[in-house]
Amino acid sequence: MSTPSQAHALHVQSKAAGIEVLQLDCNVQTQPQAAKGEVVVQVLAAAVNPSDVKATLGIMPHAVFPRTPGRDFAGMVVDGPAHLKGLQVWGSGGDIGITRNGSHARYMLLPEAAVCEIPKGISMEEAGAVGVPFVTACEGFSRAGGIKAGQTVVVLGANGKVGQAAVQIAARAGAKVIAVQRQDALEGFACSPVEVINSSHTDPLARIMILTGGKGANLIFNTVDKVYWDVGHAAMAHGATQIFIIATKGQTVAFDLFKFYRGMHNFVGIDTLALDCVRSCELLAELKLGFEDRTLKPFSVDTADMIELPNAYAAYKAVLAGAKNRMVLKP
Repeated sequence: MSTPSQAHALHVQSKAAGIEVLQLDCNVQTQPQAAKGEVVVQVLAAAVNPSDVKATLGIMPHAVFPRTPGRDFAGMVVDGPAHLKGLQVWGSGGDIGITRNGSHARYMLLPEAAVCEIPKGISMEEAGAVGVPFVTACEGFSRAGGIKAGQTVVVLGANGKVGQAAVQIAARAGAKVIAVQRQDALEGFACSPVEVINSSHTDPLARIMILTGGKGANLIFNTVDKVYWDVGHAAMAHGATQIFIIATKGQTVAFDLFKFYRGMHNFVGIDTLALDCVRSCELLAELKLGFEDRTLKPFSVDTADMIELPNAYAAYKAVLAGAKNRMVLKP
């Protein structure tokens, strides 16, 4: 491990044509100085998200080069306002690692409003892995008008990290949660029972309609866009809202405008690249109590998934290939 005098940061000079030719340099980094309204965070854990890797390959819009990748982080404030110095903090952002230097480094320079205290009772590694999935799910439900106790919430693609976060948030709010995925067992955690539909051998729409007495769901969180488009659209109750987090470029779907109109439906699109580090911090602050009272649970991070910064390329490659576990860099 590097000492403070040997701090390093990952560096990408320009976008790569593919993961096999990605040049992910580990350069010496000096600690920056915080100006008024800024903080310097010593990064102690930083997740590797698919969007982090895709940004280095030029797939994510707005990415600028050269820069240091990484959107999620947990660490300690080492420079800035006196009341923040020494505080253990976490954060995320659609600008971090995309348009400004990110968390795959020993130090980060951020606006003061972009950091908030990590929840009590979770480890630094767990805090560093919460970021993008929970921020995405939280913003989705927020823009959909929130969740009311007793509503039915369907999560399409519930086994993914955003899906797991959405299930947790909906269960905590007192909703009846239906998880649709291609496996029997629920991934992750929920603080109340969740109905799981394995779409590989069960018709998800038919089962949703049975579970809702033919009315359909109040909220549908679609994490996989076109794959479950027909199911999600048909399963919407009168006045329901469907949330989308992915829209694969160039894909189109058949849209029943009459059903949309008669059903008084709402559609919400969530692009977390549009959520900067300050807004992401606000969302994490909303989630903090849930992690502290154990109605929300962070993703588990195994020792084998804690990667030292010089070995980051292996983590990037694994994440792009669809690694199931959250991989966390340890600067």
